[in-house]
Amino acid sequence: MPPHRAGGAAGGGDTSAFFAATLVLWAVSVGFEIGVRGRRELAPVAAGFAFFQAANTAVRGSVSRDPLFVNTAVSLLHSSLTSVSVIFVLANQWRNKGLENMFEHEELFGGSWIGAYSALCFSCGYFAYDQLDMLRYRLYSGWLPGILMHHLILLICFTLALYRNVTINYLNLSLVCELHSIFLHVRKVRRMVGFRDFDRTVVKLEWVLNWTTFVTARVICHILITYKLISDAHKFGKGIELPLALLGMAGMNLLNIFLGLDLLKAFTRERNKQNHQD
Repeated sequence: MPPHRAGGAAGGGDTSAFFAATLVLWAVSVGFEIGVRGRRELAPVAAGFAFFQAANTAVRGSVSRDPLFVNTAVSLLHSSLTSVSVIFVLANQWRNKGLENMFEHEELFGGSWIGAYSALCFSCGYFAYDQLDMLRYRLYSGWLPGILMHHLILLICFTLALYRNVTINYLNLSLVCELHSIFLHVRKVRRMVGFRDFDRTVVKLEWVLNWTTFVTARVICHILITYKLISDAHKFGKGIELPLALLGMAGMNLLNIFLGLDLLKAFTRERNKQNHQD
């Protein structure tokens, strides 16, 4: 997930109204599916929302009341839990059925690995919680904030996939990027608590892991998913799944470019600051 920026810009009222309205529509839709249509398999979406809201309340009450710190701490929790769950799902599938069949089109499009559906639901609930938290405390900037667009794209893609029970495994693969998000959030928490010495071994190690996971778990992973979608395009039907998947991955790859530029600026700034101090 891209890093959050605090402070809404002028004219942010229109921005917040749009994203708040889409979030309300999403909540009504999910509530209808669970409550009226009896889609109990979607219950982990609500559970994910409630869990991360409870984590927010716990951090706010016991650690800090700073909205940005609380939001980042909960995001770190989500990235950690999601990374563990995705690794478990992939490792379990690899052990049970072997690597050669895991990435066939039929498996990625129409299949659902053990635990994959629930993991996707839980993350969907998190993104709804995080969207609400950022809107509530204005933890974004600009007239079209990238972080809010990121969450909206994911909520649309994830929810439609969960409703139709398709591309579940594709979307679980896209969540491998949460491995990189761990180090994004660790860096942010580190700086907020005042630990900024670039020469410290632990900080250098953090940057090594940050860049390594950015390239492998985010950039390469998303490019490979996009390549797989394009190469298997003829195997999709005439529904909205392929256009929506390609649109979602195009958005993710574009956001990765901006995130990489932000990371490079942050790395250069920290290194130059340390050199000036020396």
